[in-house]
Amino acid sequence: MYFQFYIFIAIKVTFFSEYILMFNLLCFYQGTLNEQLQVHSAESRYSCDLHRVVRPYFCAVCNTAFSKKRILIKLQRIHSAECPYACAVCKKAFSSHSNLTTHHCIHRLERPYICEVCNMAFSEKRSLMTHQRKHNGESPYLCKVCNKTFKHKSSLRTHQRIHSDEPPFACAVCNKAFSCQYHLITHQRTHSGERPYACPVCNKAFSERGYLTIHQHIHSGERPYTCNVCHKAFSLKYSLNIHQRIHSDERPYLCKVCNKTFRFSSSLQTHQRIHSCERPYTCDVCHKAFSIRASFKSHILIHSGKRLYACEVCNMAFYHKEKLKRHQRIHSGERPYICDVCNKAFIDKDTLRRHQRIHTGEHPYTCNVCNKAFRQRCNLKRHLRIHSG
Repeated sequence: MYFQFYIFIAIKVTFFSEYILMFNLLCFYQGTLNEQLQVHSAESRYSCDLHRVVRPYFCAVCNTAFSKKRILIKLQRIHSAECPYACAVCKKAFSSHSNLTTHHCIHRLERPYICEVCNMAFSEKRSLMTHQRKHNGESPYLCKVCNKTFKHKSSLRTHQRIHSDEPPFACAVCNKAFSCQYHLITHQRTHSGERPYACPVCNKAFSERGYLTIHQHIHSGERPYTCNVCHKAFSLKYSLNIHQRIHSDERPYLCKVCNKTFRFSSSLQTHQRIHSCERPYTCDVCHKAFSIRASFKSHILIHSGKRLYACEVCNMAFYHKEKLKRHQRIHSGERPYICDVCNKAFIDKDTLRRHQRIHTGEHPYTCNVCNKAFRQRCNLKRHLRIHSG
């Protein structure tokens, strides 16, 4: 009798424990199990207030909502480019205290975390883990719009701003907008003239650390990145990646006006000036305007009268080294630029491009008066004399 009673009590206690466990796992909501099940079912009109996330703090710039005010303050500093936390060693400023703490590791001599592949040392374990993705090719952060993957979460966030209509970082001087705060800070140096990165060899200063790195290869002569196809060597991996588009015929930059594609972003920007007729480079001497910076620099040397590059065969002198190389091909008979359609060879790339318009039918130079189009700029200039008399 007593034995059966204890078994009955044990069953009741076990059932009650499972009852409480289920009760706690669902929501920690105070009430009966039946009432709580109604909350999680679609039949009840009542919802669980405990799981509802209240976000009362809104950003006036991008309308993003936050549950905590301190997170909103951090975002507002990104929009305003405010950096109240400065490093006592190098005076570099940051928008958050955590970023400053991470930066302090740079000045520490201790780097206990070492990569097993390349022996590169790091002061933080997470920096080592991020670095190791370069060796194993891991890109765990996926863009849900275009499925592009990234090694760093910050790179994904920056990329996602490409899909948004308005970049969040705007210049207070010229209103130019950027998707990354770093690009805004770098851009602002064009207005202030600040060049914080100086070469220790020749004291030449630069606005970006990357430009300094490129410049230092001039002194060292180091070119560690080699093309597998033509074995041309480069000082930067980025330059190698761009060069390889020549072999793959990759043209990721599209003109929205005429749908012409380009290998380089700079080539697209230069091309777009054909449609806009923009000529941002003006000579101070004769006030002649140019759409391409290289053409502008070549023109300035005409006024100086200096021809530093002379041909060893005929002693003809040139303002630029590239002009001399092109001229030397006349003596050597070299024609390295070949048309893919008819296999005709040319001395330089510009002549090849003008020739290719015969096959494509492209007429990029249009008369503003009668809308007649031409393959070459010189033909457009000759045509404009008809209207000017």
